[in-house]
Amino acid sequence: MEARILVVDDEKEIADLVELFLTNEGFQVYKYYTGAEAMECVQTTSLDLAILDVMLPDLDGFTLCQRIRESYTYPIIMLTAREHEMDKITGLTLGADDYVTKPFRPLELIARVKAQLRRYKRYSSPGTEDDVITVSGLVLDREKHGCWLNEKPISLTPIEFSILWYLCKNKGKVVSSEELFRVVWKEKYFTSSNNTVMVHIRHIREKMKDSAENPKYIKNVWGVGYKVEE
Repeated sequence: MEARILVVDDEKEIADLVELFLTNEGFQVYKYYTGAEAMECVQTTSLDLAILDVMLPDLDGFTLCQRIRESYTYPIIMLTAREHEMDKITGLTLGADDYVTKPFRPLELIARVKAQLRRYKRYSSPGTEDDVITVSGLVLDREKHGCWLNEKPISLTPIEFSILWYLCKNKGKVVSSEELFRVVWKEKYFTSSNNTVMVHIRHIREKMKDSAENPKYIKNVWGVGYKVEE
């Protein structure tokens, strides 16, 4: 089944261009120029991915991202004309999986869309006996894309699940930010990439209600990386 993608951008030329490239790749596109229209689509349509512009005339992209994350875990890619690191961190903190800065190359955006969809759909594919990990009351089921802490479900985005899965899979070992970024994002690591990893780690801890100062699960090894102890 073709993936259903939400595109929201108040710049008609950009929205139309993104729609054209996505349609040419065989995706089903739901295009809107306002956040309110997009939110109505979110509530009535089964989607596989959302592309949200940060600056919208009514409901901004950050708010839209936050509302989507209240109910859904499919990937979200933020489009922003700003280059400030804080805007990117804000989007990631609210649950976005990736961001693309305008102006952008349409083919780069398509590549990021495909990467996010591959990651997301991998969790709904048939699993194996190695698809469940347990660590001190934490259970991860890769086949179901499920996470439970002390039998209570935790809703994780595909990126967050990938991070936690990799750390738990390598429990007892220290995983550097660079290794984590390369494995999860499958992109070249830059100095700024550390902020991306850090924001996602913080978000996971918040969902697990784990102390940032004295975490029980994902522990900082200062100057080296992160570790989940056995």
